[in-house]
Amino acid sequence: MNSSVDDFALGAIRALSMDAVQAANSGHPGTPMALAPIGWALFSRLRRHDPLDPEWSDRDRFVLSCGHASMLQYALLHLSGYELEVDDLKAFRQWGSRTPGHPEYGHTPGVETTTGPLGQGIANAVGMAMAERHLAARFNRPDHTLVDHRIWVIASDGDLMEGVAAEAASLAGHLSLGKLIVFWDDNRITIDGSTELTFTEQVLKRFDAYGWHTASVDAGDDLDALCAVAEQAKMDPRPSLIRMRTVIGWPSPNKRGTPAAHGAPLGEAEVAATRSEMKWPYDPFELPAELQGAKQQILARGKEAHATWRTGLEAYEAAYPMEAQEFRRVLQGALPKDWAEQLPMFTQQYPVATRKASGQVLAALARRIPEFCGGSADLAGSNNTQIDGASFGAETTKIPRVVHWGVREHAMTAAASGMALHRGVLPFAATFLVFSDYMKPAIRLAALMGLPVRYIFTHDSIGLGEDGPTHQPVEHLAMLRAIPGLRVFRPADANETVICWQAVMQYSGPTALILSRQPLPVLPPATTAGAVRGAYVVSRHVSDEDPSQSSALDDVVLVASGSEVHVALAAAARLQKQDIRARVVSMPSWEMFAAQSPEYQKEVLPKALPTVVVEAGVRQGWDRWVGTRSAFVTLEHFGASAPQNRLYREFGITEERVCEEVEQLLGV
Repeated sequence: MNSSVDDFALGAIRALSMDAVQAANSGHPGTPMALAPIGWALFSRLRRHDPLDPEWSDRDRFVLSCGHASMLQYALLHLSGYELEVDDLKAFRQWGSRTPGHPEYGHTPGVETTTGPLGQGIANAVGMAMAERHLAARFNRPDHTLVDHRIWVIASDGDLMEGVAAEAASLAGHLSLGKLIVFWDDNRITIDGSTELTFTEQVLKRFDAYGWHTASVDAGDDLDALCAVAEQAKMDPRPSLIRMRTVIGWPSPNKRGTPAAHGAPLGEAEVAATRSEMKWPYDPFELPAELQGAKQQILARGKEAHATWRTGLEAYEAAYPMEAQEFRRVLQGALPKDWAEQLPMFTQQYPVATRKASGQVLAALARRIPEFCGGSADLAGSNNTQIDGASFGAETTKIPRVVHWGVREHAMTAAASGMALHRGVLPFAATFLVFSDYMKPAIRLAALMGLPVRYIFTHDSIGLGEDGPTHQPVEHLAMLRAIPGLRVFRPADANETVICWQAVMQYSGPTALILSRQPLPVLPPATTAGAVRGAYVVSRHVSDEDPSQSSALDDVVLVASGSEVHVALAAAARLQKQDIRARVVSMPSWEMFAAQSPEYQKEVLPKALPTVVVEAGVRQGWDRWVGTRSAFVTLEHFGASAPQNRLYREFGITEERVCEEVEQLLGV
């Protein structure tokens, strides 16, 4: 049976959820009301956390994967002593409030990740559990434990319907991530009606097959039963899925158990009827005084757990001072001082694919940055993303850093975000550029949260050749460049690749490296130094009479990225023979160039000059960088299956085509 204080807490969570949604005139009241028992059990009993220090590194993480139930999390944060006041709850879903419609990382104290798109939170949690395993293996010692915490998740039917959740759950079972415990809200209601319309699978059997521990609680409002099954899950070395049978909107007398309780306010009459059903005599947003004692107990328990851990940290620092210093560094996200010392420089005369150059850079970085963890979606050899180190797996005695993600691009991306959210790990994820389609939702959320995840995309254009249009990215650069906060880099050669990698490692948000399958000529290192600014003049006509006036003598600008920079250089050489002075601009990163001063931008890409854009992708977005006298040697259709040289020729991504466009612009 629940105690009277527990009853007050459950009533408060339900009342606050109704009141906030009613005040906002939008939101989802029913799921927070139904999930009040498991939420309260987690925050008051099961979870180890310190509300006075939400960033404590060894806290248990909490992920509300069904982010539409955000009022559950906000009510719990307030009732357990986090820095979230009643006035914040009153401002639910309003401009400038700390209680947005879905939980947002970095916006509300105690929110571990941004959720709302269903399935993402589960996959984030898998990454968090992977990060916990890496840090525990790296820093724990037989006589000192710095890292030992769990990741608790509340997920909905909708979360478990999503493909990304299936990918992530499969991986979690394979890795035996025993620190991951997921509570599944089996309320059997969706917006369209009963889950019987769409979702009749045997969920627990599915998770049994994934290699998870599974259990059920038929009375989802029984705190003791929920805690007992959670304690059993904590003892199992496998990840756990606990099914809870709940009634959405409970105890609303007229809307509980129906879709009407899901995504709209209950209405004033139904709120009043529910208050009567609950025997809840308090006004909207008013809380009983008895809950102050419960809050103080949660605060005291968290403070004590945190203090015990700090004492252990002090003993660890005395016994292992160098390791303790490293522990602090990785949690802060600071790079080692010598992280860039072994980066390669390319001087060879033969062409090098930028994916191969990237592989050398990645290997050098991994040698210097032990927390650099990641891998490829079953394409490590093609992506050139092999690094030294132990693989993630069920074995926990070695320090894992190499992730064999399998053919799970979406889960890979969302789990990499979870690793970054956890901190202490710098994740990377790799595949072919065309498969960024499978990753887009998780990339968008990583950009929204500003997470330092490194995406490595190879086979960047029709240059991959015979695999054909299914594997030849055409619109993908435009898609990635359209994501706010994501920095995209498409280097033109091996040395630009090194410079782009350096920029990637120093950016605090997500980045995408776009790399060629085919070999590209190597530009002199001194030539490519300007790549750090996002765009630079790689070649121009030089006046014999006055070299300082060379820029003023340019007739046309050829601007390109990646492999097409070499098409532009060849065109410039041909135009030179016609006494047409062409400036060639390599533009590996729009975002880096946009961060430069207007003076520099005008100096490199003067819009007054006729300009030809050369890129083996769609034109979309390029108009931003050029003036009205412009032409575009781009690709506005899908590719074909043939050797890459034939494709470039057939589709007109050639020096001849560039020269023709220049001649038309200049009227010669």
